[in-house]
Amino acid sequence: MDSTESILSSLGVERASAAAHALSLPADAYGNDPQLEMMWAMKAYNHAEVYFNLISSVDPKFLKLTKQDDNIHSAFTESFSDLNLDVLDPDHLKTPEAKERWRPFCNQFEGVVDDFNYGTLLRLDSKKDYTEENTIFATRIQFFAIEIARNRGGFNDTVFNAKAKQQNEKQSS
Repeated sequence: MDSTESILSSLGVERASAAAHALSLPADAYGNDPQLEMMWAMKAYNHAEVYFNLISSVDPKFLKLTKQDDNIHSAFTESFSDLNLDVLDPDHLKTPEAKERWRPFCNQFEGVVDDFNYGTLLRLDSKKDYTEENTIFATRIQFFAIEIARNRGGFNDTVFNAKAKQQNEKQSS
């Protein structure tokens, strides 16, 4: 059992249900509650883990992340055609200027993509796993936009091919 599962199981059914309900409320309903921040971090970590396992197991070119993939991709390429998808520069996401540039893009998906502004972990280098050095906090719509573009552009193929190679080597021995 990994640390996330042990933490969740230690909560019990009632507290886990309460945590799930708490995570569904808008962020402005809370102050800086450390317990809530830990729950958000666990949720973001679990999402990252599931996504990385997905791109490791399925050819990313064939993945559909949302019902709006085509719309997200079209709007993203129109607004951010200059963004380096292979290795993201955090300044292109986090500086005040970058946030101003991202805001209209993100807001167009309010009510269209569920939880479009929830916090999500995003890999900086598309060839690498989620690590402390390779991870940045982004909104869910930024994650979707960048990862849909990476999948369609072949940037996540390295992850998929490495896992396939590892499995082939394991079967050969």
